[in-house]
Amino acid sequence: MADNTIFDDVFRTMLEKMPQLIIPVINEVFHTSYSEDTPIQQYRNEHHTKSGEIITDSYLGIADMLYHIECQSTSDSHMCIRMIEYDFAIALEHAEKADSFFELNFPSSCVLYLRQNDSLPDELQVKVNLPDKSSFFYKIPAVKVQQYTKDDIFKKRLLFFLPFYIMRYEKKLKDIGEDPAKLSQFVSEYEDIRIQLRIELPRDEETDLYTRLIELIGRIADYILKTENILKERIGDIMGGKVLELETDKILEHGIEQGIERGIEQGIERGIEQGIEQTTATFVTRMLNRNMSIEDIILYTGCSRDDILRIKEQAEKQHTLSSSENTLKHKPPKSR
Repeated sequence: MADNTIFDDVFRTMLEKMPQLIIPVINEVFHTSYSEDTPIQQYRNEHHTKSGEIITDSYLGIADMLYHIECQSTSDSHMCIRMIEYDFAIALEHAEKADSFFELNFPSSCVLYLRQNDSLPDELQVKVNLPDKSSFFYKIPAVKVQQYTKDDIFKKRLLFFLPFYIMRYEKKLKDIGEDPAKLSQFVSEYEDIRIQLRIELPRDEETDLYTRLIELIGRIADYILKTENILKERIGDIMGGKVLELETDKILEHGIEQGIERGIEQGIERGIEQGIEQTTATFVTRMLNRNMSIEDIILYTGCSRDDILRIKEQAEKQHTLSSSENTLKHKPPKSR
């Protein structure tokens, strides 16, 4: 697996599954003031040029503006050239005829740098020299994600940065793992992130967003901590363990499918309700099996204490029933 693949995958997953999270990032970088429920148009990210196909990380439309955002986990001395190439391709696709000439509207662009690089400027610049001897600088903001503290992220609602937060500790991991005080502080910080995230997303309709973010935080942590077993286990306990695929999507889809199947006989509306109820019960049961506290489960799911205890009782009955059936199934026949 290429080093940047996991970061690209998480970046694109957030854009696809949680596009509202990019709005505060755009507001921060380009000094706009879009609300988080502003509609976003996601355009195709493949552009064909004479030199072949180029693929951008993201290409978005908000209101009458175009935005192009790239995500970089490593330094690339030619990134500024790539950006102007991408932006020119985007502008050509939107060329407009105005009287006797064409207009090219370039997107507002930036690069998110996930790792700290002290030599990285605040802007990438390309000097463009024109045939009439005039020139201009094409400037692209370089967003240094690690410069944003945990408090900055929550204050500015830059939740899009949370999965990459652990990367600021990459060079300190061995030291953290060997120092109990630093380990405790590290774990406490991630526990605080989980709690603050739940406070930031308290509504029932935000539960999926919360869960997906927690899963993506865990996914990046798994990758960064792959050789640090103690840290990996501790963060995994907080964030719900290793996730190879977004469990939210798998369980929700499966639950709704089951509900819709029942709905063929009982009514589609009730079927979907049952699917969602089954999804919630599945989440709660998994959390109970991981010995999570009822208080934490309430934070994760928004369920009441009574609902969690009811689900726990049903799961225990089902376990007892399954154990009894297995015992009978394997019981040897009586001799005659």
